[in-house]
Amino acid sequence: MSLGEFDIIARYFARKSARGDVLLGVGDDAAVLDVHAGRKLVVAMDTIVEGVHFLADSDAADIGYRAIAVNLSDLAAMGAEPAWMTLSLSLPRANEQWLNGFSSGLFELANQYNVALVGGDTVRGPLVITVQIAGWVEADAWLTRSGAKPGDLLFVSGIPGEAAAGLAVMQRHMLGGESAAFLKHRFLRPRPRIELGRQLRAVATAAMDVSDGLLTDLKKLCVASGCGAQLNVDSLPESAAMRELFEADDGLQYALAGGDDYELLFTLPPERAASVLSSLQLQQRVTQIGVITGPAEDGPVQCLRDGQPFRIKRAGYDHFAAGDPQ
Repeated sequence: MSLGEFDIIARYFARKSARGDVLLGVGDDAAVLDVHAGRKLVVAMDTIVEGVHFLADSDAADIGYRAIAVNLSDLAAMGAEPAWMTLSLSLPRANEQWLNGFSSGLFELANQYNVALVGGDTVRGPLVITVQIAGWVEADAWLTRSGAKPGDLLFVSGIPGEAAAGLAVMQRHMLGGESAAFLKHRFLRPRPRIELGRQLRAVATAAMDVSDGLLTDLKKLCVASGCGAQLNVDSLPESAAMRELFEADDGLQYALAGGDDYELLFTLPPERAASVLSSLQLQQRVTQIGVITGPAEDGPVQCLRDGQPFRIKRAGYDHFAAGDPQ
């Protein structure tokens, strides 16, 4: 028997939440949520499209995981604690095996962060998934892109470029044993840096997540802050897996321009940086990669390699500027 819209919702997405602030969830015309006094609501939304954000033959569980991971990363960049999500799902057909895999990947990550699905919509159409996620921050402590100041030190979490390298491994059907498997996992299962964002919320001057490429997103931070940045290419953290499978110049291109890392880019005042870093409970490496400067006439970001100006072939991903799907 074919599945209808309400069958899909009831079978795969109507799950009881353990959150006490969900007064009414999936199954009614709208959700009713208890918003805590003394906190501010933070809301983010992302859409992922087959052929643009994931390959057509991607595993459904990986798609479900990424659908929420990209949104959690946005909340991490704000220093927010995630709480609720809604899901809009456009499907070419109601494939039970696909839906089972997708929902398992979605709830695998949602459950790790106690995120409740409280509503949404399902329609027939091209495979397009939109997740809206909401959470909270303390009333006087959240992060933005706009607070960086000249002299602030620039940091990035994790190793930028590994996700883009993982996508290249998949597209080229590369063999590479453990290194190839590791890089593919970095693309398919990005880890949102919620814990790091929560720790930075009261100490970082600016932050954002790296989704469209390190250089492109750093430019966005600089524009929002009305400043410039000097990025030291030699300071970028190296990936052993990328070094094994790719030429050095290709690896550098992925690190600077590759998207989908969902790491955090953030700034700290120089006089506080050492004490802040020593106090963080880190689950991933954090590396200083540059410094914030005043506005520059030749563009917001200057890359240096061996002390000399350095340019890469392609700065990052833009849906409407790029000719080919990512």
